Amino acid sequence: MATAVTMPALGESVTEGTVTTWLKNVGDTVEADEPIVEVSTDKVDSEVPSPVAGVLVEILVPEDETVEVGTEIARIGDPSEASQSQAPAESSTPAASEAAPVNNAPETPAPAPSSAASSSNSAADGVEVTMPALGESVTEGTVTTWLKNVGDPVEADEALLEVSTDKVDSEVPSPASGFLAEIRVQEDETVEVGTVVAIISSGEPSSAQEPAQDEAPATPAAPAEPAQPAAPVAPAAPASPAPAQVQAPAAPAAPSSPAAPQQEKSFPTAQDLSPAASQGSLARPAPSSTQGVPGGYVTPIVRKLAREKGIDLAAVKGTGVGGRIRREDIEAAAQAATPAPSAASAPQAPAAAESREPSPLRGTTEKMSGLRKTIARRMVESLQTAAQLTTVIEVDVTKVAQLRARSKNAFVEKHGTKLTFLPFFVKAATEALLYHPKINATINGTEVTYFDHENIGIAVDTPKGLFVPVVKNAGPLSIPELAHSINDLAARTRDSKIAADELSGSTFTITNTGSGGALFDTPVLNMPETAILGLGAIVKRPVVLQGADGSDVVAIRSMAYLSLSYDHRLVDGADASRYLMDVKKRIEEGAFEADLAL
Repeated sequence: MATAVTMPALGESVTEGTVTTWLKNVGDTVEADEPIVEVSTDKVDSEVPSPVAGVLVEILVPEDETVEVGTEIARIGDPSEASQSQAPAESSTPAASEAAPVNNAPETPAPAPSSAASSSNSAADGVEVTMPALGESVTEGTVTTWLKNVGDPVEADEALLEVSTDKVDSEVPSPASGFLAEIRVQEDETVEVGTVVAIISSGEPSSAQEPAQDEAPATPAAPAEPAQPAAPVAPAAPASPAPAQVQAPAAPAAPSSPAAPQQEKSFPTAQDLSPAASQGSLARPAPSSTQGVPGGYVTPIVRKLAREKGIDLAAVKGTGVGGRIRREDIEAAAQAATPAPSAASAPQAPAAAESREPSPLRGTTEKMSGLRKTIARRMVESLQTAAQLTTVIEVDVTKVAQLRARSKNAFVEKHGTKLTFLPFFVKAATEALLYHPKINATINGTEVTYFDHENIGIAVDTPKGLFVPVVKNAGPLSIPELAHSINDLAARTRDSKIAADELSGSTFTITNTGSGGALFDTPVLNMPETAILGLGAIVKRPVVLQGADGSDVVAIRSMAYLSLSYDHRLVDGADASRYLMDVKKRIEEGAFEADLAL
């Protein structure tokens, strides 16, 4: 009996989600709790894990399709059941090449009904992969990318596809081990939460594929099946002289995909989505990205990080589930490789410019992701709604820098997390909000609501775009508590593990643009908030100070700029300056030692 994968609820107000990317294809083997699909809502992007081990036998919701929370998006089934159901489906492949001058053409229509029945059985017996709920207010999700093709083996909890919503992109794991038997929701298709997007079958994909190995259309699927020596068979098939004449006309098996909608709604069956017959977007992830890579599938984020750091994925040993390569593995490999360049031993080497690969996006055109479109829309709405203005001051951070330098090791030992500059600024900014209610408010038409709590949004830069996780009730938190919360939220946001509710409800936002080296900027309001604080880079430079005798002296100090953008409909320049001066005073006093709890 197939297990349904549904669109999860990713927040109290989320009613729908969009399938962003399928991390698995129909027929892929999945393990329990392995990501099989990424879904997104207007709040968050998240991976959806497989509820059971087995094979993705059916995908009910294609990528970019939005569905309501609870909608079935996929099914996870037994490998044996999927194997039995897929075998007759593959045998019907000649129906796709009926139009070609193949011998025995009149006999080919006969298997077609059995293919439809087989596909239906696969859906019924496999494990369903559904569009997950990525927040309580999210009701639909969009399938962005399928990371597996039909027939690919998948492990439980292995990423199957990527999905997106207005708020977040996420990988969806396979709910079971097996193989991806069917993809029901195509890339860029939006479906409701809970819609079945794929089916995982727990059968042996290799046995199901055996009849197809004699035919050209199925040979490309063989490399994706490590369970049997299918990979060596694939290259051998074209070399076989006997079927060569049959393979040539049968190669354009892509027309078989239109046959699938006639068999089961408008969704393709397992054979239709094989690499030879599927759309380019579906065939894209599996073959090249995982060949020779330990642990199989590698997420797009990890692949991008590996490219940026020049790491060969085939040489990296994964520490994730089933040997899966994670971000931490790439970073560790990059650190291990740093001693390799012996620039110091070659005096002439420093004269050469650093070699960098140009961006692969040069000269290309691509669709904006769902998240990017959401960011674009909200930035324009913010600028068109609020009368935005920015006030900038400079702050002497020397005392805080000295305190951090002498306390950071003890802080890590006692509290188990790194001590950065950010918690000091968050602490000072949050305390100042108590005395400047206009900065911690929102405008509702002709009314103003002044909050009695401080929910601080922390802007986090990720490969997918800008996210703002929220530190709830930050007012009474100590610096260790703030450090823990900020570091945890940032890490889970970058790993697409953040929940939708953690990305909403902020009353004031802080963005640390200085982490990228910027001295200051003019941040755009995170509506409906009335202010956002930008932190510039901390730079040592000479500053004129007043000496003990009242004379001017020049000293090297750690300096930073603070930028406050605010809604001039409520906040005046004097209000902004008074707030910034309170933050400045707290930072320059540097009286945070008691807050460190060492």
